Amino acid sequence: MSSTAVFAVEGMSCGHCERTVSAGLAALPGITAVEADAKSGRVTVAGEIDEERVRLAVDEAGFVLTGRI
Repeated sequence: MSSTAVFAVEGMSCGHCERTVSAGLAALPGITAVEADAKSGRVTVAGEIDEERVRLAVDEAGFVLTGRI
């Protein structure tokens, strides 16, 4: 089932950070859209969301997913 979720991510401070997190999440199966915002520290993900896969992708990108908002 497709849905949208917003996650808090620590460590994003610039456009490069946003692109890095977005690319990692966009590569996940079932994800249809990603919007990362360093200023607010939030990432919006749309599609078939597996929270554990989202957490792992954010970790692999070098950032910390602190929870779902």
